[in-house]
Amino acid sequence: MHEALICVALPSLAISEQHGQLTGHGLDGFYRGGRRLLAKCRVKVAGAEPVPVQGRMLAADRARFIGTVRTPADAGPDPAVTVERVREADGIERITVRSAAVQELRLVVEVCLGTDLAELAAIAAGLAGPELPAAVHASGLRWSAPGMHAVVTATPQPGDVLASSGLLCWEIQLPPGGSRTIELRIRPELPGRPAAPEPAAHGRGGAAPPWGDAGAEGDDPRAAALLVTSLDDLRALLVRDPAHPGDVHLAAGIPWRCGHLAPAEALWAARMTLPLGVRLAAGTLRTLARTQLAGPGPDRGRIPGALRHSGAHLPPGCTGVEATLLFPAVLAEARRWGLSTQETESLLPAAERCLGWLRAAVGEGTYLADPVPAGPYRCEVQAHAHRAALLGADMLESYGRPGAAGLREWAAGLRRRFREDFWADDPGGGRPVAARTPDGRRISHLGSAAAHLLDTGLLGGGTYAPGLLDRVQTEQLARMLGGPALDSGWGLRSLGVKEPGHNPFGHRSGAVRVHETAVAVAGLMAAGYEKEAGGLLRGALDAAAAFGHRLPEMYAGEQRTAGGAPLPHPAACRPAAVSAAGAVQLLAALAGVRPDVPGGSVAVRPPRTTPLGELRFTGFRVAEQPFAVRISRLGLGMVEEAADGLQLRA
Repeated sequence: MHEALICVALPSLAISEQHGQLTGHGLDGFYRGGRRLLAKCRVKVAGAEPVPVQGRMLAADRARFIGTVRTPADAGPDPAVTVERVREADGIERITVRSAAVQELRLVVEVCLGTDLAELAAIAAGLAGPELPAAVHASGLRWSAPGMHAVVTATPQPGDVLASSGLLCWEIQLPPGGSRTIELRIRPELPGRPAAPEPAAHGRGGAAPPWGDAGAEGDDPRAAALLVTSLDDLRALLVRDPAHPGDVHLAAGIPWRCGHLAPAEALWAARMTLPLGVRLAAGTLRTLARTQLAGPGPDRGRIPGALRHSGAHLPPGCTGVEATLLFPAVLAEARRWGLSTQETESLLPAAERCLGWLRAAVGEGTYLADPVPAGPYRCEVQAHAHRAALLGADMLESYGRPGAAGLREWAAGLRRRFREDFWADDPGGGRPVAARTPDGRRISHLGSAAAHLLDTGLLGGGTYAPGLLDRVQTEQLARMLGGPALDSGWGLRSLGVKEPGHNPFGHRSGAVRVHETAVAVAGLMAAGYEKEAGGLLRGALDAAAAFGHRLPEMYAGEQRTAGGAPLPHPAACRPAAVSAAGAVQLLAALAGVRPDVPGGSVAVRPPRTTPLGELRFTGFRVAEQPFAVRISRLGLGMVEEAADGLQLRA
């Protein structure tokens, strides 16, 4: 998939290779709601397929393909006819034939169409099925399968339509310097219902995304390019709850993970984009609150989620556990960024149920298993639980709800024991233990999951909650995160290069995951380790430039060499919610904005080392009002725009 051009405007997408022809093979096609409406769309002009010249993305939902065609009118090596195809995810393709010949040309344009109406999951598994027969329909063709039709209409109407071969034909006249455009529209039809209306494009006449027009400018142009592309990808991944159209969340990624809600990744993406505003977080929290398990029993309050592969050293973990621990933390931090009291209070019962599940799952013990009840005690899960307890306690206390004291007491006990039980001393200064089994055995491989120990969460007054590690342990972890075992030069490896089972393409065993690189950069900067944070940040930005600023969810953790480029992962989603949102977090960490809207203040504490030089952000939102900040080359933060009444805290 790393070579495919993927246009996205969920629930629609279009996938092809860079030559632009939809071949009917692999994943090529136009999709709507996980169903392939059109698998084949091959264009010929004057009896030949255009020679591919360029294929590139214009935006997250649009791609442009250019080819040339040789004709008898060409006197030399220079082709006089070009073919441009502009493809939109929502099911529109415009084919424009242009002539630079000095005389009039008469050309035949042929478009060969076909489909199988297969489900995306079946196609990915190699079970697409045979091509379906076509029937003439209006100014195009229609294909039928049980419960569904797909229709392609053409403007202008073709001169010939051959259903047996799926062929539409036009004979066009091109004056010198002239052009002709053919537009194809692809849409689904359900039997017994009128044709589905064409959906409004995301951000182009459709509903506005739940954030404003954020931008970046400064000494390093990569920051602006990465932010623009990441916001475009996030806009394309927005999904609206059909039963509650006011609530949006982000799909996990394209093409593999756009059909079902991924609770942990939706919450991570909402949390990392809080500098853009709280609307996405609010919609995501409301959507997930409706999935929360109810009734008596040990699962009461847990958010359901699938098991996820954890690499070579650990059994699969439960994304529902991660989401349940993220929920109260995201709500608490959204409140700091400006979520209203009314909305916070409406979501507080769901957060209380998450915290109640945490206390019940731990029981009389100290650590939280994942999966519950017999799974290992993972270091990152303890970090998530500790953050949920402290931020949750702060929020409960602010609203006069019970339970804050008990959560703080449990978190304090967790800190005391964790610093002994989850730290392995060695001559190099020691390292955090990746996990412990219920019988006390240590699993001590070094991986990116340890970065979550630095992600402690935002409290009031611009302060961060205490972490599970002491000062000496934090310094040692920072040194390891910035060292060659984990820092590939393109970002943070998910497993250290010297660890058993390391695989540079392994999702959890050596690949670079943008999300955890962003967590590490933000955590290192918050803890004061700017050198290590800056190295990881610059590597990730270099990787982003190599990927056209559209970061995949992961890429190979191969060591960077002079003149090299990051290796794509062939199965990675691109775009992906956590990589696009992770890019926002990477950049926002350079501003160091720490809001406390309930307290009426905001602190701006950028890194003094200014890894990207002078930088200015506009379109951030604090207290649901525009917020702009400039970072000087000396590392000084200057607020240029903020909500009235918001005090700047030193």
